[in-house]
Amino acid sequence: MKIGYIGLGKMGKGMVLNLLEKGVEIVAWNRSPEPREEVKAAGAQTVENVEDVIETSGAAGERIIWLMLPAGETTDEYIDKLLPLMSEGDLLIDGANSFYKDTLRRAEKIKPTGIHFMDIGVSGGPKGARTGACLMIGGDEADVKRIKEIIEKASAPDAWGHFGKVGAGHFAKMVHNGIEYGMMEAIAEGAAILKASDFDLDLNDVFRVYNNKSVIESRLVGWTREALEEDPELSEYSSKINHTGEGEWTVKVAEELGVDAEVIEESFEIRVESGEVDENSPDGFRNKAVSAMRGKFGGHSVKKS
Repeated sequence: MKIGYIGLGKMGKGMVLNLLEKGVEIVAWNRSPEPREEVKAAGAQTVENVEDVIETSGAAGERIIWLMLPAGETTDEYIDKLLPLMSEGDLLIDGANSFYKDTLRRAEKIKPTGIHFMDIGVSGGPKGARTGACLMIGGDEADVKRIKEIIEKASAPDAWGHFGKVGAGHFAKMVHNGIEYGMMEAIAEGAAILKASDFDLDLNDVFRVYNNKSVIESRLVGWTREALEEDPELSEYSSKINHTGEGEWTVKVAEELGVDAEVIEESFEIRVESGEVDENSPDGFRNKAVSAMRGKFGGHSVKKS
């Protein structure tokens, strides 16, 4: 019930605060000091440099270190810093949105050291991290059992699964985000069609009904309704939809596997080309609806510059 935690961004800080409330002892580090001070006030032990996380998070061979860092080079950089400081039997967890092939590569690199390695894809946005997230796990069964109590405290009820060997968690999270692209695009297109019709529809009211026992009732529909209630024209939102890597990864992996993923691919392409769309056009409204959903669930920067 003691872990070292590295990375206190929107997701990491929320998860740490949640775990602290549930009795998990945490040694935390973040590059910028403000999040460190916030989790310290909530009961975490904080340290000034990443090396101190290893020294203070438990006995050699028993440490559990959770990384919540930007995917890609940053995660590689910190793994390279940590491995010489860790001991055989320690457990290193990558909780970021890493590409699963990077996770497989890192697992091969770590294996000869005797350090254990797991991947945990985390969904639910900052609010989910703070109150109970959805966790998709890859790794050895013994390591899952080792941290099961922490997993259950970090997740919402019945909101975690161990999907197989290392890489499986990040693979499942990648596909999750690809599905998310398609669902968000369909909802946004529907909103744009409703707005463009000859009927004087109150979209906030339409989405209120959509989100009460209809077939498309969902958190995404609910977040769209919230945005429309606050700003019926979505005038404050950008029609340029920023995107991270997961949708593109899903499209490329689907092609490698021989799966036709047209909906996800077209949803991704719309995001790529969104900067060229007139924000006052029906397609501009459609794009603003996607931006609004991104802002609601992920805390992304989605307002006009």
